[in-house]
Amino acid sequence: MYEFAIAWEWLTFAVRWLHVITAIAWIGSSFYFVALDLGLKKRADLPPGAYGEEWQVHGGGFYHIQKYLVAPANMPEHLVWFKWESYATWLSGFAMLCLVYYAGADLYLIDPAVLNVSKPVAIGISLGSIALGWIMYDLLCKSPFGNDNTRLMVALYFILVAVAWGYTHLFTGRAAFLHLGAFTATIMSANVFFIIMPNQRIVVADLIAGRKPDSKYGRIAKQRSTHNNYLTLPVLFLMLSNHYPLAFGTQFNWIIASLVFLMGVTIRHYFNTRHANAGNPTWTWLVTVVLFIIIMWLSTVPKVLTGETENARISALQQPFISAGAFPKVRDTILGRCSMCHAKEPGWEGIVRPPKGVVFETDGDIAAHAREIYLQAGRSHAMPPANVTQISGEERRLLVSWYESATSREKTQ
Repeated sequence: MYEFAIAWEWLTFAVRWLHVITAIAWIGSSFYFVALDLGLKKRADLPPGAYGEEWQVHGGGFYHIQKYLVAPANMPEHLVWFKWESYATWLSGFAMLCLVYYAGADLYLIDPAVLNVSKPVAIGISLGSIALGWIMYDLLCKSPFGNDNTRLMVALYFILVAVAWGYTHLFTGRAAFLHLGAFTATIMSANVFFIIMPNQRIVVADLIAGRKPDSKYGRIAKQRSTHNNYLTLPVLFLMLSNHYPLAFGTQFNWIIASLVFLMGVTIRHYFNTRHANAGNPTWTWLVTVVLFIIIMWLSTVPKVLTGETENARISALQQPFISAGAFPKVRDTILGRCSMCHAKEPGWEGIVRPPKGVVFETDGDIAAHAREIYLQAGRSHAMPPANVTQISGEERRLLVSWYESATSREKTQ
């Protein structure tokens, strides 16, 4: 059983690594093409159908790039499609959602103080909300309301605010932020899969058949690409937020998420304006800093963190760890070596909130995080950081034997 815990930890690490790699590839290509599109220059002697061009230098070479607003007169022999970056990012992200939040739903997904439901129900809510989000967004974009892109983006922002509030009333704070990111990232990747790529295939098919492509397909793809551009930075914040309880573990976490979406708009507006040579809106940085200061303030106003550790309960899964003979010594070790940081009100100087929202104040708290204790402080020396509390080798072996004996006994029952 304990071998499985180690293998599972490495599996989640590998998938997380893959997710980061693919996200870098997707975001990099997305930002590049937005900057390229905004920086195109028009000349009178461009080839027929060409909208603009740009000269670039990179890696010791010069690149001459031309954009066709609809398509060139003839199909190029070699055509590179940018799609797998998006698909691989979504697939690896969904794999992470399954490995961490679905497999560990009792700890990471469900907070009985927020919504006391079973694991299948919580997972069903998760999957249903993500799918429904894309369907509602797509219908709104295709409706007459979506003809005005500014009006549409304002409406989409308020929808995201409502979704942020809703998720904090369904899941733990950590899971709420992660799901808001998955909700948004699904819209972005589905834009590529269901709208942008099919529209490009229609244009290619028309070229091959000798027909003149309809420009509407390019306009629709451009709208969805613009949405993706403004949503990227907030999604990155939400991806990283699970490591920072000050972001997700407060009473005002949904407001924090809402302000992060505004920060994404201000930052991207600055770069998009600069790339288009339309000015230097430095005011966007002042607005961004002000928004971030408000977020910092909101994260420290509440006196009590929300999350799965506030109302610890002893479940059937936790009982084997508490009933183990070594548990009293384990509890003493954890309280003596870890609780100065992992407490609702940490006593370690400079730490104002428990790292990752993990609290060790009750037997249930310790049992609920048995696997993390085993991996972080038993099998590895990751905790305490730099061994600042001087946990001994004997104590680490105690944590290992406690977890392995509890899981072995549970397996034989």
